[in-house]
Amino acid sequence: MKILGILASHQEHGLNAKMLAEVLDNVDPSVETETIYLENYEITPHKYHEKNAVLDELSQKLMDSDVWVFAAPTYFRELSGVLKNFFDCMRPKFVYFKENGDTIPGQFKNKHYLSISSCYVSTLENFLTGVTDESFKTIDRVMSAAGVIKVGEIVLPNTFGMKEIPNNKKELCHKYAKKISVKKRKDDSTVKRYIQLFFMIAIMALITMGIQIPLQGWIENNFWLNYVSFTVIFFVLLACILHFVTFVKHRRR
Repeated sequence: MKILGILASHQEHGLNAKMLAEVLDNVDPSVETETIYLENYEITPHKYHEKNAVLDELSQKLMDSDVWVFAAPTYFRELSGVLKNFFDCMRPKFVYFKENGDTIPGQFKNKHYLSISSCYVSTLENFLTGVTDESFKTIDRVMSAAGVIKVGEIVLPNTFGMKEIPNNKKELCHKYAKKISVKKRKDDSTVKRYIQLFFMIAIMALITMGIQIPLQGWIENNFWLNYVSFTVIFFVLLACILHFVTFVKHRRR
């Protein structure tokens, strides 16, 4: 098994590099690791009528690895340009294009990835406003299109003037190091998602029934009013929680 660290920062030995090293240095001894610093490569867009040796080399490194660990800072609430440029130039290798322009997962389907990002803002501000959310969302969108499965994400806020990684973040890096050291199935989260969905629906149904209690005088003994009110309340609650889980909730602290 091999894990590839991908450092997409302007500083080769900065905090993102240290976070990445904390993960890779603590994987199981039997796991092979490699780190590439994207600034060392002249990454240009792929042109279909000519070879691109750099993209071919990077593509082979990705193919030879089972898990990818992306480490990139957040600038102006967005993913660093270094990693974004890498994603843009690698697009023809991440996905296959259909005749109508739609894409399907390419050669890296069912590999796994872990995301790391950092930002200057405080822990509280990042928790409340989600400054690093767009960085993680961008990585997730690209990896989802490529069919690569997410393992998790780590965020390091309050980095202005910071020299060393806090101990709690080191412990989190070590935790994920152990997690990605295990050979993954194609998608080992299916059962977990079904369990989460079951409890989500069960809780939403319970809350909906609780909200309906004050309405009993209006909907009592009327099947259709009971049905419509339950459906509308349940849909609104479920839509809110799905939006939070899918688009808002990230490891911000």
